[in-house]
Amino acid sequence: MSGPAWRIDPTASAKTFPFVAPEADSDEPFNYIDTASSRAEIVAVTKKLALAKVAIIGLGGTGSYVLDLVAKTPVRQIHLYDGDAFLQHNAFRSPGAASGEDLGAKHPKATYFKNLYAKMHRGIIDHPVYIDSDNVEELRGFDFVFLCLDKGSAKRLIVDKLEEFNVPFVDVGMGIQLTDGALGGIVRVTTNTEKKRDHFRSRVSFGDGTGDNEYDRNIQIADMNALNAALAVIKWKKHFGFYRDLKGEHHSQFTIDGNLLLNEERVQ
Repeated sequence: MSGPAWRIDPTASAKTFPFVAPEADSDEPFNYIDTASSRAEIVAVTKKLALAKVAIIGLGGTGSYVLDLVAKTPVRQIHLYDGDAFLQHNAFRSPGAASGEDLGAKHPKATYFKNLYAKMHRGIIDHPVYIDSDNVEELRGFDFVFLCLDKGSAKRLIVDKLEEFNVPFVDVGMGIQLTDGALGGIVRVTTNTEKKRDHFRSRVSFGDGTGDNEYDRNIQIADMNALNAALAVIKWKKHFGFYRDLKGEHHSQFTIDGNLLLNEERVQ
């Protein structure tokens, strides 16, 4: 029928792209069907990411972009851990556009982002707390964890426990400096899995901002946060077979001024 219809109206189309909701009793993790995967014919590959639960620890600039990307995958549950409030400066290095009302409310970051992405994903669970010795046991049994926090002492505890629990994870970091009127620096992604753990403590600092951590600086820029998050999520997807992984790198660094990406700490 398309041919005769076009003769009458060249703008006519059978492709109306209607809203497609899941069945009422479906266990679909989204509030609407992932038509992007079906359109691209990658449904089988996408199902590799249908994990039971993933955690994002720290929802600052990088962690919030990690959530933006992971929320578009079929992970059943996405747990958000952060004890901070969502404040005005956070709006300038996070995805989306917060309203003045949002900022004035000073919601916990975990709750703010849960409410934002719950519009799309059904399985987002907010934990407006920091991970410490009292609740670190909650991380046992996760399929994967993204570490997006700055405080080194807290990170040390989490890393020790995740290794004990045999949970794979990725740690992100960046060091941006202002030199001669322009910004330069490095963003880092360091992975820890059962295949390789021996490199982690030599690559990641556990300092608390005392000047000994080259990836722990105050300057953060949204595009660098987004890039750091994207590199971490790509590595996560490689780990579960969504992307082909020929190098098996467990540490990578992107240098801004040379546009250089280095892969290191490969699985032998």
